Amino acid sequence: MQTKIKAILAFLLIVISVVSCDSYLDLRPEDGIVREEFWKTKEDIQAAVMGTYSSLLKRPPGAQVPTDGTDYNISEYLFMFGELRADMIFPGGNITQEQRDITTSNILPSNDLTSWSAFYRTINYCNTVIDLAPAVLDSDPTLTRTQLNNYLSEVLAIRAYMYFTLARTFKDVPLKLNATLSDLDNFQLAKTPQSEVFAQVIKDLTLAEEYAVEDYGNNASNKGRITVYTINAMQADVYLWMDNYEAALAAATKVENSGKFALIEGNNSWFNRVFAVGNSSEGIFEFQYNPQNLNPFYDMFFANGRPEFVAAPTVLEDVFGVDFADANNRDVRGERCALIAGSNEIYKYTGLNNNDRKALQECDTHWFVYRYSDVLLLKAEALIQLGRGAEALPIIEDLRLKRKAIAATTQIVNPDNKSEMTDYLLAERAREFAFEGKRWYDVLRNARRNNYERLDLLRAMALISAPADQQQSILAKLQDPNSHYLPINIYELYTNKALVQNPFYK
Repeated sequence: MQTKIKAILAFLLIVISVVSCDSYLDLRPEDGIVREEFWKTKEDIQAAVMGTYSSLLKRPPGAQVPTDGTDYNISEYLFMFGELRADMIFPGGNITQEQRDITTSNILPSNDLTSWSAFYRTINYCNTVIDLAPAVLDSDPTLTRTQLNNYLSEVLAIRAYMYFTLARTFKDVPLKLNATLSDLDNFQLAKTPQSEVFAQVIKDLTLAEEYAVEDYGNNASNKGRITVYTINAMQADVYLWMDNYEAALAAATKVENSGKFALIEGNNSWFNRVFAVGNSSEGIFEFQYNPQNLNPFYDMFFANGRPEFVAAPTVLEDVFGVDFADANNRDVRGERCALIAGSNEIYKYTGLNNNDRKALQECDTHWFVYRYSDVLLLKAEALIQLGRGAEALPIIEDLRLKRKAIAATTQIVNPDNKSEMTDYLLAERAREFAFEGKRWYDVLRNARRNNYERLDLLRAMALISAPADQQQSILAKLQDPNSHYLPINIYELYTNKALVQNPFYK
C-alpha cells in the first residue's frame, strides 16, 4: 500500500498496454497520453476499467518486486493464501523457504508472501475509476449514465473482491475508499475491523448489483468480466462469512434461477471443456489467461520436474478415493484433473485433456474465481446452517453424481446433524475445488462459527499436513484465533505508523 506512487494514471496506462487477444482486454489509450488528456471520453473510462482487469492477471511493469526477488501476481497469491496452510499441497523441489515457512506455520512478518501491495494496487485502480470517471459525463455527451454505472459496477465488485480476500487473509486491514493520486496523499491509515470490512464489501456489492450488466453479448466477456451473477456469487460467499445465512441463500438462488449456468456431465471431455479451454457453462468469473498472456502456473506446478508445489501424498486416496477393484471407476475431478497419480503433480492448470499436458507456450488455463458448483455448494452450506439439511443433501449428491464420485467417498449422514453435514460438505468442496485457492478459507469459515465451535476442523487439517515433529507446535498455535490470519508485513509497519501488528505475531 505504501509503494511510492509515480502517478496512478501512469500505472494504469502501463497496465492497459498489456497485450491480450481478448478484445475487452486490448483497449488502451494511445502512447504518450498524459493525465490532463485522460478522463475525457467514455473510451478513456473503458480503457481504465480494462486496465484494472489486466492488473488481476499480471504484475504491471514498474511495480515493486519483493526483496527476495519473487514476482507473484494476484492469482498466485490467491492460490498460496488459500492452499499453503491447508492440507492438500506438499512442498516440491523448487519451493522457496518463505513458501515452506507458511506451510509449516512458521510465519514471520518479514516473509514477503505476507505482502498485500498487489491487492492494494488493484484497489487503487478501482478507486481511481470510481473517483474520476463520473466527471466524464460533463465532457462526453455520448456517455450515458447507464454506461457509466455499468463500468462503476465492475470496479466496485473488483474492489469488493480484493477487500474480501484481504479480510479473510489478514483479518483487520486498512480500508481506503478514495483514490491515491499523489505521493502527498495520506498513507498513515489504521486497520479497520474485519466485520466493518465485510460490511463495506456488501455495501459495494449491493450498489454494484444495482448497476450491473447481465450479458455483454459474447461468452468471453460474460465469463471474464463482472456480471450481476459474479456479484451474486460473491454476495453468497461474503454473507456466509458474516453468518447471514438467509441472505447467502437468497444470493445463491439468484444465480441458480437465472438459467445461465449448468453443470456438465463428467465424461472424457469434461476436464478439457471446464479447465483447459474454460468459459464453459460452469464458469461464472474466470481470470482470462491466453497464449499472449500465459498463466503463471506452469513453473509453479511443473517446471520440468521441479515444481514449487505438488499434491499431498494423501490426496488421491483420502480425498478422491481409489477403487482398487476397478481402475476405470474414478471421480473425474481426481486423477488427470486435479493431479497425476504417482508423481502427485498438480495438473489442473497445465493439462490439455486426460492424457496430454499443454506446452509451456500454450499454458493459458484460467484462474477460476467462481464456478457454478461453488454457488450450489454455498447454497447447501447456507441451508445446513439454517437447519434445512434435508434440502442441502440433494445438492451435494447431485454434484457427486455429475462428477462420478466413487462409493468410497460417500458418507452416511443425518441431514439434521449440522456437524455431520458440514463434514460432508467440506469433503465435497475439497474434491470439487482442489488447488483452486479455497481450501483454507472453506475450513476456516466453518471452524470459526459460534465462537470456534468447530475448531476441530482446523486441528484435523493440521494433523494431516504438518510434519510429525511440528504437529504439537502447530496445534498449540491454532488455539489462538489470531494465528489463523497472516501478519502485517514488516515493510507496511515501517512505512505506515498507524498500523498495529496482529497480536499473535508481536
